[in-house]
Amino acid sequence: MLKQVLLLIYDEDEDNLYFEVALGIGGEAVKKIICNMGEGIAGWVALNRQPLLVPDCYADERFNPDFDKQSGFVTRSMLCVPMLKDEKLVGVIQVINKKNGMPFTERDQNLFQILASQCGISIENARLTEVQIRQKAIEKELEMARMIQENLLPDYLPEIENVDLAFRLKSAKEVGGDYFNVYRLDDDHTLFFISDVSGKSISAALIVSTICSCMMTYQKIRTGSTDLKGMVTALNKVLIESTTDEKFATAWFGLYENSSRKLTSINAGHNNTFVFRDCKLFKELNAGGMFLGMADVPYDTEEIQLSTGDVIVCFTDGVSEAMNKDGQFYGEERLIKWVETACSKYADDILNSVFNDVFEFTEDTEQSDDITCGVIKIN
Repeated sequence: MLKQVLLLIYDEDEDNLYFEVALGIGGEAVKKIICNMGEGIAGWVALNRQPLLVPDCYADERFNPDFDKQSGFVTRSMLCVPMLKDEKLVGVIQVINKKNGMPFTERDQNLFQILASQCGISIENARLTEVQIRQKAIEKELEMARMIQENLLPDYLPEIENVDLAFRLKSAKEVGGDYFNVYRLDDDHTLFFISDVSGKSISAALIVSTICSCMMTYQKIRTGSTDLKGMVTALNKVLIESTTDEKFATAWFGLYENSSRKLTSINAGHNNTFVFRDCKLFKELNAGGMFLGMADVPYDTEEIQLSTGDVIVCFTDGVSEAMNKDGQFYGEERLIKWVETACSKYADDILNSVFNDVFEFTEDTEQSDDITCGVIKIN
């Protein structure tokens, strides 16, 4: 029979041992006690991965008598063994003072090592099960976030007289930081929008939802408004107030007036939007200002008169910075040349052609960033 058993768990992140003590009458509070590697008998056993049989603890310089002093307990003999699973330290288990008052024996140690081995396997398996449960919960949350983010994207693109549209987003992860939309403001005005939030995953997705909500709210409050500069300024102020200093978004806004075929553009630190005419690069739309969410600064606009056959291509850096197995970027030059060869096709065919070429370039390389591209063709 044993007087006391103590189970100490190894914390791999902190590189120490710990055990928990229930406090209070009902054990409603728990106190975590830390034992550093190499300190005391348990710390020595953990550090050396060896069992230790101590017939007289006070005669062993490794023994720490502080607990005895605080509790009044007298530790006489101790048996301490490491709990291992596949040579990996799980923790330490120790027993103190045999009930008959005699020191622990080699036979006790052999039996206790078998018990410690089984405990180590059980504890590590329980840990792995807990990790799997947490992972499944995270995956479920990410899947829900992905579904919510997909719902932010338009189910279909609006029909515009004499305009052919195609937009697509392929996320690198469950959720990402790219976003696009096409808003029909009135019978004569349409807003094209594409953005890329810095970073990835949940934090970027939250900012995407903020951008989407802000733009939708602005359109509902300012029904029929074609004040592009005012809308971009308002969105920038919202992001400044609702994001951290290291988070920002790049974006391109294009306001198209169908009756005049005039396109007004604002580029907020985004990749240049390309305009192709006669299947050649005709103009790069780059006027605008800083990233959104960085500083309260004015934005400039630029206008271009479009003609039949013109093709506008907007995209995020997931296209131009798509990387192959040799570490080379797809690049804007390749994108321009590819669109020039396909610009006589329908918008959807041009877009498919671009995506196919990007993935042919990257081959089996894992996609590292969201890929978003839009094609607007004037008929």
